[in-house]
Amino acid sequence: MKIIECVPNFSEGKNPETLEALRQSISGIPGVKLLSLEPDGDYNRVVVTFAGDEKGVLQAAVAMSKTAGSLIDMTVQKGEHPRLGAIDVVPFVPVRNASMEECVELAKEYGKQVSEALNIPIFLYEEAAQKPERRNLSDIRKGEYEGLAEKLQDPTWAPDFGKAEFNAKLGGTVTGARFFLVAYNVNLKTTDLNISKEISEIIRESGRPKRDENGQIVKIDGKTVREPGRLKCVKAMGVALEKYGITQVSINMTNFTVTPLHVAFEEVKKEATRLGAEVTGSEIVGLVPLQALLDTGKYYAAGKELNEKELVELAIEKLGLADLNTFDVQSKIIDYMI
Repeated sequence: MKIIECVPNFSEGKNPETLEALRQSISGIPGVKLLSLEPDGDYNRVVVTFAGDEKGVLQAAVAMSKTAGSLIDMTVQKGEHPRLGAIDVVPFVPVRNASMEECVELAKEYGKQVSEALNIPIFLYEEAAQKPERRNLSDIRKGEYEGLAEKLQDPTWAPDFGKAEFNAKLGGTVTGARFFLVAYNVNLKTTDLNISKEISEIIRESGRPKRDENGQIVKIDGKTVREPGRLKCVKAMGVALEKYGITQVSINMTNFTVTPLHVAFEEVKKEATRLGAEVTGSEIVGLVPLQALLDTGKYYAAGKELNEKELVELAIEKLGLADLNTFDVQSKIIDYMI
């Protein structure tokens, strides 16, 4: 079965009627399943996750966007989270038997349909970006909704779909294709946050500022010189988990095929040992593709022939995924939820 995930973010996290309308807008669409709808009142934003085949996912994305477009008014919307418009960002993600190219085409078709239906400017990002300066969401979002009218007057920021005209009610939308982001945290049996912070700086791709023998940050022509990190497609930071009396290396893995889960886990273990700390396990926040756990299971199997269930169980054991909470494969692995 082909599985594509879509994770639209809408600028509404408080109104229960709007949230329920978003949920109901895709309830009768074949070939797609709603996996989660997670509102945040402070952010005034809701993150929705659904998945299915190409046709179902596209139809659901368009339907939900039309519902959001009819109910959300950006002229009165306020929230803590950065946003460009009512339908802030709509990424398509290949999960199984689907290619990134297919997701790029889905994003383009979505952009075409929704820009025409709602009369809003739509920008392509990540793997669907038509210009290098539009790959990063934060670059497109710069200035947010409040600065969009002025931004659209700049010819270099002409939208990929729709007219370069400001829609005061709905703002703008970003859509595109990206790899599955795995939110993965490694648990350290220590309350010393400096340890998890140091490990994070060592493993994350962006690295850390370079320091001289006196501990001062090195700068050239006023710009900080950085030491590259060890792992590609990894973002990380150190955080305290006070209710458990531990700290974590909190990781966003933006492409688990480049840096698999077990590679990140083993690197954190190695550095923790060097710094005198113990790794007790790890956790996956949200969903994870089956393939990510199979890859890890095969690594720890070391050539031994195991079936799918055994590989998943081995990955859960070796990564310590049940260290803090029960790891239920039926509700954590996206492939098993469709």
